[in-house]
Amino acid sequence: MLQVRNFIEGRFVDGAERLPLISPATGASYGELADSSKADVEAAVSAAERAFAAWSQTAAEQRSRVLLAIADGIESELERFAEAEAIDTGKPLNLARTVDIPRAVKNFRFFATAILHQQGEAHFTDRAALNYTLRQPLGVAGLISPWNLPLYLLSWKVAPALAAGCTAVAKPSELTPVTAQLLGEVCQRVGLPDGVLNIVHGRGALAGAALVADPRVPALSFTGGTQTGREIAEVAAPMFKHLALELGGKNPTIIFADADLDQALETAVRASFANQGQICLCGSRLFVERPIYDRFVARFVERTRELVVGDPLDSATEVGALISAAHRDKVQRYVMLAKDSGGRVLCGGMTPRGLSERVKNGFYFLPTVVADLDEFSPVNQEEVFGPLVSVMPFADEEQVVAAANCTPYGLSASVWTQNLARAHRVAGALACGTVWINCWLLRDLRVPFGGTKQSGVGREGGLEALRFFCETKNVCLSTEQA
Repeated sequence: MLQVRNFIEGRFVDGAERLPLISPATGASYGELADSSKADVEAAVSAAERAFAAWSQTAAEQRSRVLLAIADGIESELERFAEAEAIDTGKPLNLARTVDIPRAVKNFRFFATAILHQQGEAHFTDRAALNYTLRQPLGVAGLISPWNLPLYLLSWKVAPALAAGCTAVAKPSELTPVTAQLLGEVCQRVGLPDGVLNIVHGRGALAGAALVADPRVPALSFTGGTQTGREIAEVAAPMFKHLALELGGKNPTIIFADADLDQALETAVRASFANQGQICLCGSRLFVERPIYDRFVARFVERTRELVVGDPLDSATEVGALISAAHRDKVQRYVMLAKDSGGRVLCGGMTPRGLSERVKNGFYFLPTVVADLDEFSPVNQEEVFGPLVSVMPFADEEQVVAAANCTPYGLSASVWTQNLARAHRVAGALACGTVWINCWLLRDLRVPFGGTKQSGVGREGGLEALRFFCETKNVCLSTEQA
């Protein structure tokens, strides 16, 4: 049986207790992981503190070489990482193999090379002085990552923290810890100095809370639910910690009548149900301009019904298992709420039948489309984080922008139109951190990433991420003659 252990100061060690690992695909236990105590977290922070002095002074070129070696190590074992992630999360193996793990590799490579091309600012104050800006690593970074994209989002935090010269204590989700253990093994093999990256496992209420509350951790990066982010902010704010919170989303996909409807259809289906709808950027609200509404929704429902739900390890599978039985039941409750509110279930709305013997006890739910709910329905206001999409017609640009903006979230949106002027107008009017026009989830690591409103604070990605893990210092050098 698999044993997932903490990774502290370059060694794998047991935690205070053990938790079972449950496969979403089968519903069966496949291992145990460390359930860390406050003392375990404190030991990891102490290790990171000891390693900081040397790592922060390591030349950027050397830090770059180590991070590139980590990227190469993950890539060389891509299949092993992908299989671990599919088993851990219940997502299709093909998705882990072609998207999640390759993107984690790209994260390490991007930040490894970005630190070789940084620029500083200098300002002449008339003839009196020269001011220049130093950005220096903060210290120990606390990195808390979620279960839906476990290695990808962990690397999204680890890579810039280590590249900037910080050391780190990472706390992956207790539901999906295996790829983090594999990352620790890679770090051992490539010679990452002991204590630079430490990984503690366990429940957020215990291990995560201890990491957030530790005064020796001046920077915290968290991706997860809005309520947890609020609680982290309450603890971190009195200590004035650097804080980046990437939280929930209730993202609109907006399709105007002049869009390329074939392309919009395929992308809207992917944006709705990729990773079982368990991506914070998924488009869970689909707005379609009224002249094409009936025709487009009929095609959307037909295409949704065609998605293959089943064993994540089957190459034909397009939609795998949800992360847990509790999460599956949550999605079911929202479907019932939609019905009780007068909505119609156009497809899905139940657990699938005819699953193979191996996965018949897994946590599956059919991709579901509901209609006839207004934009203020709880189904359209609250983050379901599953394979449930609500379709709504709209009459004009002003109406759809108002409806898209009426949730407490503001993470992303996708707009489909061939009218360039309209595309720019709508993108500027939408209250969210990222707007995709005629595409979805097309990422450039150089641009900042984050949300507005209850979707979070702070920005990650590119130079923004490197700067987040640094403190800024101004140096003023007098040039006046004595």
